[in-house]
Amino acid sequence: MSDTWWVDSREILEEALRELSASAAAGLDTEYDSFRYFREKLCLIQLTNEKHTYLVDPLAGFDLSGLGRLFADPAVVKVTHAGDNDLRILKRDYGFSFAGFFDTHRAASLLGDRQLSLSTLIGLHLGVQIDKKRSTQRSRWENRPLTAEQLRYAAEDTSFLVPLYRKLAADLRERNLEAEAQRLFEQMCAAEWHEKRFNPLGHLYVEGYETLMEDQRARLARLYRWRFAQAKRKNMAVFRVLSDPELIALCRSGETTPAGLVGSGALSAEKARRLGADIVPLMEELRETE
Repeated sequence: MSDTWWVDSREILEEALRELSASAAAGLDTEYDSFRYFREKLCLIQLTNEKHTYLVDPLAGFDLSGLGRLFADPAVVKVTHAGDNDLRILKRDYGFSFAGFFDTHRAASLLGDRQLSLSTLIGLHLGVQIDKKRSTQRSRWENRPLTAEQLRYAAEDTSFLVPLYRKLAADLRERNLEAEAQRLFEQMCAAEWHEKRFNPLGHLYVEGYETLMEDQRARLARLYRWRFAQAKRKNMAVFRVLSDPELIALCRSGETTPAGLVGSGALSAEKARRLGADIVPLMEELRETE
């Protein structure tokens, strides 16, 4: 594995970009939190060439616009694996444009590989076994400092991308699939980020819906819409506003005061305190319209 540098200033980034821009290819990945937030929060950008891995901290508050030069330079191949969301989020947050990209997931799929996880492809094509823990992937990437395990995981994500790119690119050439692969890569680079959309029928699929009375189902439809609006406004995952079991409990309770909501077991005291000012008026309105 190449040496790892932590990049948390414009000066260090410019030094990294001088080396990366002179490389033939560089691996690219990001770590973002899509579990706890309504809109994915970008927490780390990893770039690796044959000498170094650079872990760029987008939370450090410095200017990242220099990355745009690298991402738009067709002379340096940027290698991703299933990089669609990475590029969409980078485009959303910084307005970057992209050229000269190669995606190992798309390439391997085009070549007929069935198992397309990065660790599987590295084992299959490079003969190297790596262990990627899902618990680390879901860890709190916004926390600083990152743990030793997070740093290792982040660096390993890009360490094998360039060798894997070279192997897959040679296979594409041998099978005359380069043009088709390029078309797929360009589609990926052109994709735009889109915010989550509300599903007006989503409440029908909440576990417990079938057990509710008719008036309780109507209450659930309103609460389900309210939860989505709150999550969007506060940039929180919807389950962090109210879980599905809490939605069902509220519908059954029908209580309209914080004390009543807690006493009925619909909400914890902490949830009632945090949401009370918003949810109590809604519960009162629902009771009046029933």
